[in-house]
Amino acid sequence: RCSGSSVFGGDVSEGGEEGELEEKQTFSDPSRRLELRFRPQDPFCHSVCGNRLPSTNLLLRVRRRVRKKDPKDAEIQMDIVGIIATTYKFQGMVDFQCLAVNSLNGEDTSLYDKIILRKAESPAFFEQDVPNFLPPAIFSRLDCPVDYFYRPDSQQKTTRVRKNLIGLARARRQNNAVFVSFNDPSVPTECLPAAKQNWARFCMKESDRRAEANIREMFERRPIWSRNALKANTNIHPEKLKLLLPLFAYYMVTGPWRCLWVRLGYDPRKNPDSKKYQMLDYRIRCSSKYGHTVPNIPVKAKRSAHNYSLSITLNKAVPQAANVMDSLSQDGPSTSRAPLPESSYIFRDGMLPPHRQMFYQLCDLEVDSIKDVIEQNSGNERACDERDGWCVVGTTDKLRDLISAMIRKVVREKKPGTCKNKPSICKILSSACVLPVRFAISQ
Repeated sequence: RCSGSSVFGGDVSEGGEEGELEEKQTFSDPSRRLELRFRPQDPFCHSVCGNRLPSTNLLLRVRRRVRKKDPKDAEIQMDIVGIIATTYKFQGMVDFQCLAVNSLNGEDTSLYDKIILRKAESPAFFEQDVPNFLPPAIFSRLDCPVDYFYRPDSQQKTTRVRKNLIGLARARRQNNAVFVSFNDPSVPTECLPAAKQNWARFCMKESDRRAEANIREMFERRPIWSRNALKANTNIHPEKLKLLLPLFAYYMVTGPWRCLWVRLGYDPRKNPDSKKYQMLDYRIRCSSKYGHTVPNIPVKAKRSAHNYSLSITLNKAVPQAANVMDSLSQDGPSTSRAPLPESSYIFRDGMLPPHRQMFYQLCDLEVDSIKDVIEQNSGNERACDERDGWCVVGTTDKLRDLISAMIRKVVREKKPGTCKNKPSICKILSSACVLPVRFAISQ
């Protein structure tokens, strides 16, 4: 049974209000598949998933009235209740099932009462040994059979790999950019010819030429930029920006300017004025040791184990139908997008970063106390260090501590109950002994 779908021989809402809530959440999210469990009371039951499909079916209500004196005399009434626009079809195979059973001496013994917490138990229940029963969440990644014909790829060229190399990864994608390491003796002065040819193929409109002039002017004004800073100060589409950057800059992969785009011909390792353009890799510290834990941080993580979805519960991406009106309203491929907010590359006192990990340039840290630490050796820079650049050794750690203290202050002001003015409680919580707890899967 599913709201707004066809009726099938099963019930996805077993479990009372929790089951109905899960059903409504699935129906409201087109990317999710509807799960059907044949053993709703078994938390180890692997569900079969139904695909969400558009439909134009009718929901009928059929009544059959029978006379008590003559059962053969029946009257059938049929009414159209509504139109079903969405249908879930269960066309896949059911995953392998593994029951919580232990076989000893030819007899099967159920383990559910030993591993599932059904009621409030005494401390002795948590101290006894637990049977080893930890099956995977799913056994089969796909629920539909796929015909795969193993044939060699005629376009693939076999390359010899040196056996003495370790840590091999996939081949780097060709985007015609020049990559420079901190230990390289020199920097490029011109872009690759392929980068010019690639941009010439896509530079068709006047807006593209304006975007090229805009990027050229920005690198003439400031020799080093981060990608987020460029996105926040321009309206250039990311795909266009990907083609424009190799024309005017090279990419640093290591050192104090790593992950930044540097103007061609400009070597920051030889110019102490480039200290203000160095990159600071900052990550929010989430621990009771630092005064706040993960639930107390308003900044959401990019990935979370609490929001994890199995691969079989998500719909595969399908091509969308073309809209004639949308096609006519656009003049070729889109070359603009809304710029990023300032918080994506600038930090100020009282501001929370939008992500748990941020890449700041030192010139974008607009805090007086931070600027004092950066400029403490201005005019006396002697050597460029691979970790701290032109700054004093240990500056990177000091800057992270200052930013962490400011973020901790903002978090405590927004949530006064989280260890505010009570540092001793935080220390007690961080050093508390954690007892083993058994988890029960809610049904």
